[in-house]
Amino acid sequence: MSEQQVAASAAVVDAAGGLTPGAVPPVGTGIVGRSPGKLAWLRLRRDRVGMASGAVLVFFVLVAAAAPLIEWLYGKGPQQRFPERLDRNGFPLGYAGVDAEHWLGIQPNVGRDVFIQLVYGLRTSLLVAFTAALLTIGLGMMIGVLAGYLGGRVDAALTWFIDLTMAFPFFIFCFAFIPVAVNQFYGVRDAEAPWFRPVLLIVIFVLFNWTYTARLVRGQVLSLREREFVDAARAAGAGLGHILFRQLLPNLWAPILVTFSLNVPALITAEAALSFLGIGILEPTPDLGRLISESVDFIREVPSFTVVGGTTLFLLVLSFNLFGDALRDALDPKSNR
Repeated sequence: MSEQQVAASAAVVDAAGGLTPGAVPPVGTGIVGRSPGKLAWLRLRRDRVGMASGAVLVFFVLVAAAAPLIEWLYGKGPQQRFPERLDRNGFPLGYAGVDAEHWLGIQPNVGRDVFIQLVYGLRTSLLVAFTAALLTIGLGMMIGVLAGYLGGRVDAALTWFIDLTMAFPFFIFCFAFIPVAVNQFYGVRDAEAPWFRPVLLIVIFVLFNWTYTARLVRGQVLSLREREFVDAARAAGAGLGHILFRQLLPNLWAPILVTFSLNVPALITAEAALSFLGIGILEPTPDLGRLISESVDFIREVPSFTVVGGTTLFLLVLSFNLFGDALRDALDPKSNR
């Protein structure tokens, strides 16, 4: 082969793994097609901030999932107390009680280990946020698809209901609804089951957060329902279920995935805020928001207690937001990042 033929058959591959415009593939080789998911992964892998934030998220998720194993290895439980590590005023001995046995110190007055409280609090926050986000995405997706595809009166009624739901003030509703809901199931002297508050918060989050997903999906379906592949499915006699679940939904996975990645940190923050205000997760269930709330009273005497919980919550939410932004850019074919 001559040098001219070699130069004409050389192809330049860009950073995303595709051929540059106008390039000719080498003789004897084929062009390897890549799925949208593969291309999105290649773009995401180039984003250093996105990969770093994703690694932090994986670390947090693994810590939360392995909480019982960490408790066994650490040798201390979330409800275990160490009163001998407190002085007569209830403050930890030494510097916040930090030593080889208690890595992040001792909780003032209560005497519990801060590290294991943090591990189980992380587990509670992620469990509530992930469960609520999955249910939120599912409900919003179904309502958005129906509203966008059916149109007409169905779309008008569902859109009106979405606007009505979004008009409710979230925190004011929580302050009014949560005590009433608790009183319906438990008396004044009854102890709440540990699972009751997390389940109640999940239900409230789903009731208020599905609207954003529904509006996004509705807008996407309005543009997709007039596409040729939908017309072809109708002409072939496909039913409503086939068109919704086999034709439309597979084309919505990218915006839904981005919405999920950005919805989780918002739910983590909301759950921590409610627990901080005293109407979220209660004792004895460990929680990041309540841990920060309890540390505020000792911010002058034991500032590290506040810093530990606040920094963990900040890094968790920041990592989710950064990864969500990186995922959105990776799934957007028009993005230049």
